[in-house]
Amino acid sequence: MRMGDNRISSRRILFATIGSLGDLHPCLALALELQQRGHHVTIATTEFYRSRVESLGLGFQSLRPNWKPNDPELIRQCEDLKRGPEILFRRLILPELRGTYTDLLNAAAGADLMIACELVYAAPLVAEKLGVRWVSAILSPCSFLSAHDPSLLVNTPALYRLRTAGWRINRLALDLGCFATRHWWDPVRELRRDLGLRIECDPLVRDKFSRHLVLALFSRHLAQPQPDWPAQTVQPGFAFFDQQNADSHPSPELAAFLAAGDAPIVFTLGSTAVHNPGNFYEASMEAARRLGRRAVLLGANAAINTPNVIAVPYAPYSQIFPHAAVIVHQGGSGTTGQAMRAGRPMLFVPYGWDQSDNGVRVERLGAGLCLSRTEYSADTASAVLARLLNQPRFAIKAADLAAQVRQEDALTAACNAIDSIL
Repeated sequence: MRMGDNRISSRRILFATIGSLGDLHPCLALALELQQRGHHVTIATTEFYRSRVESLGLGFQSLRPNWKPNDPELIRQCEDLKRGPEILFRRLILPELRGTYTDLLNAAAGADLMIACELVYAAPLVAEKLGVRWVSAILSPCSFLSAHDPSLLVNTPALYRLRTAGWRINRLALDLGCFATRHWWDPVRELRRDLGLRIECDPLVRDKFSRHLVLALFSRHLAQPQPDWPAQTVQPGFAFFDQQNADSHPSPELAAFLAAGDAPIVFTLGSTAVHNPGNFYEASMEAARRLGRRAVLLGANAAINTPNVIAVPYAPYSQIFPHAAVIVHQGGSGTTGQAMRAGRPMLFVPYGWDQSDNGVRVERLGAGLCLSRTEYSADTASAVLARLLNQPRFAIKAADLAAQVRQEDALTAACNAIDSIL
């Protein structure tokens, strides 16, 4: 549908995403909204998610790498805070680049538009080869690598100390970092050469942004637009997938637990870190016991249930987070968005990637605190949680933040922007 035109023109739209459910869910949310508008929508992603995608009535195309996002060993490698990004790019993503390109080229044949998340480094090549319009979907502020709003990058945390040094100093630091990792992207240049495309490229900074449209799929209350973002960026907010599942409710056991006493502390590690949790759940349960608080452990083994603790494998965040006294989580973009919308104080325990940056942003807003994974224990968690529970300023800030986030209609705004370039 073209903006300003009352006539619906059905188009073929392809989403391409690689990664966890945190990467897939915003695509599903947008895909279902676009499907409601009359478009034919297909999701290209790892085979692992086929049944999940097809159950929603969406088309599916398999996209390499054909990995299992819940593989504990794979997760353990990528959660190395120092080397995690290098391991993901150089051992897992880029060695499969040619396969990803082939799969995506076949999937995109005949598409009117392609929407690609950041890790799909074959997307710009496919768009260039086919001459198809495409959209970049960016899920976290740190992905913009802004010198005006520097992020806490897990592999170079020392650079965060330069945050107040001014944008010129921060731009120099980022440029030096990009130069030092330039060789990582040799496989992209080699594939471009073989395909007869322009060889010079910058996959990490420049080429991941479409010249047609960049969607910043996070709230401007988490990060404001910056002068060094691409001019074609639209920032609609978080694209919440579970809004599509309004009929989902907590299990009867969880509903009964929530109704039986004071608001519990909710502990969760999202969809990825939960498969390599370390001591997170044991330390969390002990911290709650010391504080005399009830607890919900999302993703934990139900065998650890006690009268004041319930462990459940899954519950929709939108249904459980509003019932929490405090939400303790890893800090992924989707989880952070759900927690911001719920209006409850947060404790971030980052396991990697954008999570540390999301944590310090919420901490600066006054709605939460951060505790590193290596320092997380019953002693440290109970001390930080006591602050969040006993100092009203955190709850007040979190509620104010929620009121602002709830005013954003991300799905409508994002899909209007997509329709405008069709």
